[in-house]
Amino acid sequence: MITVRRGAAALAVATVLCTGTAPTAFAAPSPSPTPAPEVPAGLYGEKDPTYDGVWRQSLAFIALRTQQVQPAEQAVAWLRQQQCESGAFASYRPDPAKACDPATMLDTNATAVAVQALNAVRAKSTDPDAVAKAAKAGAGWLKGVQNKDGGWGYNPGGPSDANSTSVVIGALTALGEKPGDVKSVDGRTPYDALLGFAIPCAAQEGAGAFAYQPDKNGTLLANADATAAATLAGLGKGMTADGVTPEQAPACTDLPKPTAERAALNGASYLAAALAKTGHLNTPPMPGAADAAELPDHGNTADAVVALAAAGAMKEADGALTWLQQNSADWARDSGPAAYAQLVFASNAMDVDPRHFGSTDLVKALSATGPAPQAAAGSSADETAEDEDSGSFDLWWIIGIGMVVGVGIGFLISGRKK
Repeated sequence: MITVRRGAAALAVATVLCTGTAPTAFAAPSPSPTPAPEVPAGLYGEKDPTYDGVWRQSLAFIALRTQQVQPAEQAVAWLRQQQCESGAFASYRPDPAKACDPATMLDTNATAVAVQALNAVRAKSTDPDAVAKAAKAGAGWLKGVQNKDGGWGYNPGGPSDANSTSVVIGALTALGEKPGDVKSVDGRTPYDALLGFAIPCAAQEGAGAFAYQPDKNGTLLANADATAAATLAGLGKGMTADGVTPEQAPACTDLPKPTAERAALNGASYLAAALAKTGHLNTPPMPGAADAAELPDHGNTADAVVALAAAGAMKEADGALTWLQQNSADWARDSGPAAYAQLVFASNAMDVDPRHFGSTDLVKALSATGPAPQAAAGSSADETAEDEDSGSFDLWWIIGIGMVVGVGIGFLISGRKK
């Protein structure tokens, strides 16, 4: 699941940067655990935002805007205040009044998704020019920290990975830029980096998939999360995508000269085969726990549905969407706004109304995790008032009919007595 991966990656970075000695047997008692930071006003979700504050806020914005719902200005202001002067975002800044400094852990993923979110809410915000400027500044920072291989790592300067490179491609695309024209100092493009994570169709394992990064031996190992992200990026998509027609069964084909689009279609073939086994993806086993039971991965399954739909493999994604409709309610409720957003993306891609997703109204549930939105799809304040007036009119009309019928019955009884 994306949120879990982001939290684990950020925690790993923090662990590497922290040093200390192990306590002795006579060390003083450990202090009480530090309480989770208070969730600030304007932020979607109630859980600790340390590792995913900007991420979940941004996904919520993008998902709501697909349904013509504009987030509250308070929520938009919160996201803008998280931005550093350089244009970058960290995963979460508890004190946005404090300027970013060299110790601020800047996050390419948070920055890229925030760019997409700001671009999505820009037109309906109270200050569209300022929001557009913020989105452009974020994209500018991303281009400034591009790695020599054309890609991006989780943090600036870190080794490129498929997920980070893909979400940046989505951000550039959202602003109308051509990722293929964004070149590193070595003349490499984001698509060059993406192709470096693609596993050939001739491979014995993971054919067509993408790896997150090469392992310590330089081997590419299939990763469903990375494959879904890279499939969308290779097709020139961001966080969202519509299903395409005519539909096509995904196939894996190696070309003499690989292209990002072909690699994306190969990725779709891998995802289709993975979903065909159980109707959903599973969480990979933790290191050292190869015998542990695998659990369904709702988030990656939703991402795979979007990727397959974007590749025209609607039929192959249909079973997974049905599984999500039947099994994702508890997961989304526990996971919060980012999970609801992923389900909205999946329903949109498959042309299913997210307001009737199984037994859940995803738009209503997502909106309830943050401040009340400015307006819901197809219902302005005036329209709501009209509906209320209409309801009142209907009620009085029924009462009136009842009174007329009552009077008629009275006359009838009176006449019969006479």
